[in-house]
Amino acid sequence: MARQYRRSHSVLTFRMMKILGKTRKETLMMKMKDMRTDEERPGGSIRRLWFPVALLSVIFLSRCVTEFVPEISEQKELLVVEALITDQEETYTVRLSRSLPFGKKSDARAVTGCLVTVSDDSGNSYMFREKEAGIYISDSTSFRGQPGRKYTLRINTYDGIRSFSYESSQVEMKPVPVIDTVYYEKTTVKEGVDFMPGIDACSIYLDTHDPANSCRYYRWDFTEVWVLRLLFPVPNIKCWIYDRSAGINIKSTAAFDEDRVSRQPVTYITNITDRLKSKYSIQVNQYSLNEDEYVYWRKLQNLGDEVGGLYDVIPASVPSNLSCIEDPSEKVLGYFSVSAKTSKRLFIKDEFEGIIDRYNDCISDTVYGNGDIPGLGTSVWILIDHPFPSHVRILTDKKGCYDCTVRGTTVRPPFWIGE
Repeated sequence: MARQYRRSHSVLTFRMMKILGKTRKETLMMKMKDMRTDEERPGGSIRRLWFPVALLSVIFLSRCVTEFVPEISEQKELLVVEALITDQEETYTVRLSRSLPFGKKSDARAVTGCLVTVSDDSGNSYMFREKEAGIYISDSTSFRGQPGRKYTLRINTYDGIRSFSYESSQVEMKPVPVIDTVYYEKTTVKEGVDFMPGIDACSIYLDTHDPANSCRYYRWDFTEVWVLRLLFPVPNIKCWIYDRSAGINIKSTAAFDEDRVSRQPVTYITNITDRLKSKYSIQVNQYSLNEDEYVYWRKLQNLGDEVGGLYDVIPASVPSNLSCIEDPSEKVLGYFSVSAKTSKRLFIKDEFEGIIDRYNDCISDTVYGNGDIPGLGTSVWILIDHPFPSHVRILTDKKGCYDCTVRGTTVRPPFWIGE
């Protein structure tokens, strides 16, 4: 989330440079046109003398462009909070960092040494411990959220000079219905012609509904895993690769009589990935939201969809449900999310045409005989070793062709079914 708050260079600067660059190009083309028609005009020789002077002037002016960075009222560094608790028996995480000053490109700075607690409306309080710099976790054996309860996040920071207290508004955990089904549809992107294979893609959807009409705002994310099998008889030939969603997927049914979601897009898998090469699995997580948090995610979604400009939504304008006790005017970024959660898993094992082959250029060299191979195990690796009748070794200079753990793990997921 902190990554979504970073702003790179001013778009205004880019646009000004682009306009100036276009102006210089058009000017130069006009002067070249004048030079080509000199012989057809009176005084053509004078024009030929004038053109180099004009060209030098254009080059000199192009070096006098000063970068303009507008003054903004956004504070230098703001506290960024990423926090989520659910009704599942799992460890909850609160991430604390400082936003970057405008135009600065670097990693966000973790906020360490904080006192982090979550309390409910029944007077219970649960402390989070700092697992690593800026990451605070709960004890899953003693704290589990409950639908219908209201929760408050409190953070006490200390920078070596002063301490500050931050507190969220009280957030009720809304119940969430189960996901009815998660399914996929194979789509043909390009038909095969003669001996040329076609191109297929895969769209994944979900359906859900709430008979009680109590959950009107939803959010979804997912984790995915797929099998990678290398083409050569190497030690680590089979791995499982993990990834997770990065976008924002939300929906509201508040405007409808029935609390039902149908054919909600989850993800779209193209042929330029090897996810569907062998076997693929996706776990979709569904979260309940209240209206305020739905608005928060919608604004973040708009921020990511729009092209940045001076008058677009800026991170500090996205409302947070946290504030500073000592200084209420201080802006805090991020949100304390309180959601009930349900999940559903889908496996896909199908034939998809046109899937990219990431390992079609593995072989880099062939070595005959028993001599030493320079860089073996560091810059080159043996894919095939034929000792008889004459010793032949086929090499690669890409470690990923020799060892699948470059991309994944050889540890089989506990939920995996079949091969």
